[in-house]
Amino acid sequence: MHPIKITGARQHNLKNLTVTIPKNTITVFTGISGSGKSSLVFKTIGAEAHRQMSEMQHSFVRSRMEHLGVPDVDSIEHLNVPVIINQKRLGGNVRSTVGTATDIYTSLRLLFSRIGQPFVGYANIFSFNHPQGMCPVCSGIGQTRQVDTDRLIDKNKSLNEGAIRFPTFQPGGYRWLRYAESGYFDNDKKLADYTPEEWQMLLYAEEHVPPNPSSKWGKTVRYTGIIPRLERDILKKDSKEQRMREKEIGQVVGEQICPSCHGKRLNEKVLSCKINGLDIAGCAAMPVDELLAFIRPIQAPGYETVLAELVKKLQHMITIGLSYLTLDRVTATLSGGESQRIKMVRHLDSSLENLLYIFDEPSIGLHPKDLDNISRIIQKIRDKGNTVLLVEHDPDLIRIADHVIDMGPGSGAHGGEIIYQGSFDGLRSSNGKTGQYFARQKSYNQHPRPFTETIPIHNAALHNLQHVTIRIPQRIMTVVTGVAGSGKSTLISEVLPAQYPELTLIDQSPIAGHSKSNLLTYLSISDTVRNLFAHANGVSNSLFSRNSEGGCPNCKGVGVEKIDLAFMDDVEVPCEVCGGSGFRPEVLQYRYQQKNIAGVMQLTVEEATQFFAAQKDLNKSFALLHDLGMGYLTLGQRLDSFSGGELQRLKLCTQMKHWYPVIVLDEPSTGLHPADTEKLLAWLHKLVQKGHTLIVIEHNLDIIACADWIIDMGPGAGKDGGRLVFEGTVPDLLQNKASATATYLRKYLTP
Repeated sequence: MHPIKITGARQHNLKNLTVTIPKNTITVFTGISGSGKSSLVFKTIGAEAHRQMSEMQHSFVRSRMEHLGVPDVDSIEHLNVPVIINQKRLGGNVRSTVGTATDIYTSLRLLFSRIGQPFVGYANIFSFNHPQGMCPVCSGIGQTRQVDTDRLIDKNKSLNEGAIRFPTFQPGGYRWLRYAESGYFDNDKKLADYTPEEWQMLLYAEEHVPPNPSSKWGKTVRYTGIIPRLERDILKKDSKEQRMREKEIGQVVGEQICPSCHGKRLNEKVLSCKINGLDIAGCAAMPVDELLAFIRPIQAPGYETVLAELVKKLQHMITIGLSYLTLDRVTATLSGGESQRIKMVRHLDSSLENLLYIFDEPSIGLHPKDLDNISRIIQKIRDKGNTVLLVEHDPDLIRIADHVIDMGPGSGAHGGEIIYQGSFDGLRSSNGKTGQYFARQKSYNQHPRPFTETIPIHNAALHNLQHVTIRIPQRIMTVVTGVAGSGKSTLISEVLPAQYPELTLIDQSPIAGHSKSNLLTYLSISDTVRNLFAHANGVSNSLFSRNSEGGCPNCKGVGVEKIDLAFMDDVEVPCEVCGGSGFRPEVLQYRYQQKNIAGVMQLTVEEATQFFAAQKDLNKSFALLHDLGMGYLTLGQRLDSFSGGELQRLKLCTQMKHWYPVIVLDEPSTGLHPADTEKLLAWLHKLVQKGHTLIVIEHNLDIIACADWIIDMGPGAGKDGGRLVFEGTVPDLLQNKASATATYLRKYLTP
């Protein structure tokens, strides 16, 4: 069988690489962040395999497939059909759940339609997205939205002053005209001075023809109060405008559990159908492992195949470490790691062979115990005759490699080369940072910092927590551990802030910002860069803003054009006018130190440090990013393209000035090579030395080993978790026989 042969790969920072990858093996690509792993695996091999596969499709299908671009490479020979399983969050709206994404809910609907009593209809009727199945009050969402008039209306303003706080209702907006020209109101009168009749007319009036509108009022136009108009035009419609204005809607609308279905999403008729006393919504609300225990004993002669299929799918969810999820969990709330593992489920029983599986750090968000299962799954995929490529930092997954390709030696311009290629055993003696890590003897914190004061958590019982009461030491580094779903994040990210609000929580949630937000704008240093260009060229600094004068008129400064594919995900293509820069083409003639603004946006943080060597304000931000292992990021990189770990470390950079003494970090090592984890650890220790209390939720054994204090949750996930398994120092943890974390830490420290 011919190996995959890549010749002349130059994508991003790749240095004209020629490399051969064996088939029917697991090849793991290692190297520090920004070394070129993703450029080679995803942007070159994956993109070319995807492009060639899509070219075989009909043009109608091809236009609706994801576009990964044409890689900068001379040739790639002997490619297989790719299956790319990345960390892109599943996303979707509130109608997309874990059950619908995995097709488990489809099997459950089929089961209820066949053996549920009383019979209420076929499988489709059990869908909360089906008109005959959904709750008529909430339309299958499980929640109702109510406009908060205090947030919507500023009573201290008149209509002319913008009293209605919602787009298109502002002065001059087309919906504002429906009130200003209705003839009912004095447009200069403060809303606080309205009579009860005027207030009723403005907010709640039913649709009708106004008797005395202005001359600008259309002959066929009817008047409706603001609340029914919002509910009719936006809130009750799964429209493009609703998706586009989700942020603004959230500012004026409050959500509550539907009073009719009580959050179950389905109507009374469907919910009357039960199996062993439980309706389908009750099944969807159970953690996967509990649902499996409910399904297994069911006896249904003639429907054994349906039951077997459902049991198999649920077992797969447990195998990949997601036993704690419920089928009714909305997919948009899942982490990148959870999303990736859900994508893996559908491939576990595939009988297709000779495929090219590409995984992006499948270890993310997983305890070492959970990684054992993932390792077995990946080996099983290989053993069926497939080729597996892994981009990975976790030592336990690197160890299962049949073949290792180590990239480096550095990141950005200092990366893009192959440092080592061969077996895992040979990696230990290689010169790269990955080899050095494996060659080094591991150690642990034998001299933890002492403490006297603590922060108490009393009787924590949220989600799966079993009335946990603990004390967290102050002014040292506490690491909270436990398998995925054990209750770590619930305890530290939800209960602790509720009981002790004076803390800074830095998690992996997306950063608020529009589509043109990038690294420079988020760090609040974009004005400095624009002013340098403006001064050097004697022009307005607004020319160098994609949100202002300099923005490309075609793509409005975004750099890409979105193709709306209705119920499918939108497809993005580079703007044909600006070529993806987001700037007017004429702006690119202006230069600062021989580079135009688009060229500066393409600089990595490390390159920018040298380019802006004389600018101390800029280099202060760049130095911190470098210390956190993110020198490979480009200045113009869009915020929506950052991983959860990158976003969290970005928040570290920007929130330093406003920190409380107590800081909570949720898996800050996500996406970091061990060499970069060392940088992060050094920085965390500096924070403690300055007097901060650091509470870190982590799976990474390098960080766990350096803790002053450990809080270990478990022993399992979901209903089997939520208990305090251990609290104490690392030396004491190593003596503990009940903790899964202790088991893997002992293994980690064994030469």
